[in-house]
Amino acid sequence: MIWKRARKSHKGKQDPVIREKKQADLDMLELAAAAGEIDLKYLDESGFCAWSEPGYTYYQRGEQKHLEQTKRRGRRLSIIGFFQPLISFIYGLVIGGVGRKSYIQMMEYEALDTQKVGRIRVIVQDNGPIHRCQQVQQLWSKWEQMGLYMFFLSAYCSQMNPIELEWQHLKKDELCGQIFDDELDLAYAVMDGVKARGEKGNYSTQRIKFDSNRSG
Repeated sequence: MIWKRARKSHKGKQDPVIREKKQADLDMLELAAAAGEIDLKYLDESGFCAWSEPGYTYYQRGEQKHLEQTKRRGRRLSIIGFFQPLISFIYGLVIGGVGRKSYIQMMEYEALDTQKVGRIRVIVQDNGPIHRCQQVQQLWSKWEQMGLYMFFLSAYCSQMNPIELEWQHLKKDELCGQIFDDELDLAYAVMDGVKARGEKGNYSTQRIKFDSNRSG
């Protein structure tokens, strides 16, 4: 027997045929990236609350560690990130949820950088509404002309996206067992956590600041 934390799973909802085909395609992309033929990045969004989940910790026998809850203030903080393992993590933070405007701004940044580098770049992502909305689809041909392409995972296959592990460790390690007074304190903690993850994983980190009129 071994003591391990249970994880949530959507495996029962997956289409095994589509999943197998997508995995084979992703394997080919990863081989091309390893050979330096393309740049491969993994995109996803996640969210943080001022009250993080309590974690396991050591304490003296007969004692119990308590996290005193503060009065709920502020709103949920969301993050959108592009993860290139062992190379870089580029992200942006927004109050509330990540909207299509923030997503487009991040993709525009990637497209311009792709054009500058001069090498094909593929963004691996799920089929979230903002990833495939009409406004975004109208930009696909423009981004492809700049060398940026989309690769969509099959439904309920989040385990195929390694950025999911970054979110998990960020929440369970860097932010675990902390309570923040407001979203500003939470944002600073997330930025510090991302930086710490980068140092542990030996990759660079960069935060993109969203235009105030394009955060929706």
